[in-house]
Amino acid sequence: MHQNPVNAYTTMQKENLSGRELEASVLSRAGIMLKQVQENWTAPDREQKLLDAVKFNQKVWSFFQAELSDPENPLPKNLREDILNLSIFIDKRLFEVMAFPEPEKLSIVIDIDFNIAAGLRTKSPAQG
Repeated sequence: MHQNPVNAYTTMQKENLSGRELEASVLSRAGIMLKQVQENWTAPDREQKLLDAVKFNQKVWSFFQAELSDPENPLPKNLREDILNLSIFIDKRLFEVMAFPEPEKLSIVIDIDFNIAAGLRTKSPAQG
């Protein structure tokens, strides 16, 4: 069984990763888990691996939803709303994958996980 994203988050914080690096790392892990299922779709343990990957992704995105819903969150309101809408799309897609499993349906979530992670790893001008 994979580590709970919140526990992974706490563990990584202790290793001095910045918040952005930590979020990128967790999202990358979520994308990797889905990608491994997609690439091994005919494996005998696919159902369990898919369930584990979907649950991990749901926990990660639920964490983001909670953080972004906080009125104290420093991100601009429009950006928060856009990411929340993206998380709703991901929730719907993951439920669809569980109801009607097809490997192609994972591609968009994998791409989103990896692209958001890559964006988080990019330094903003304020970070120098």
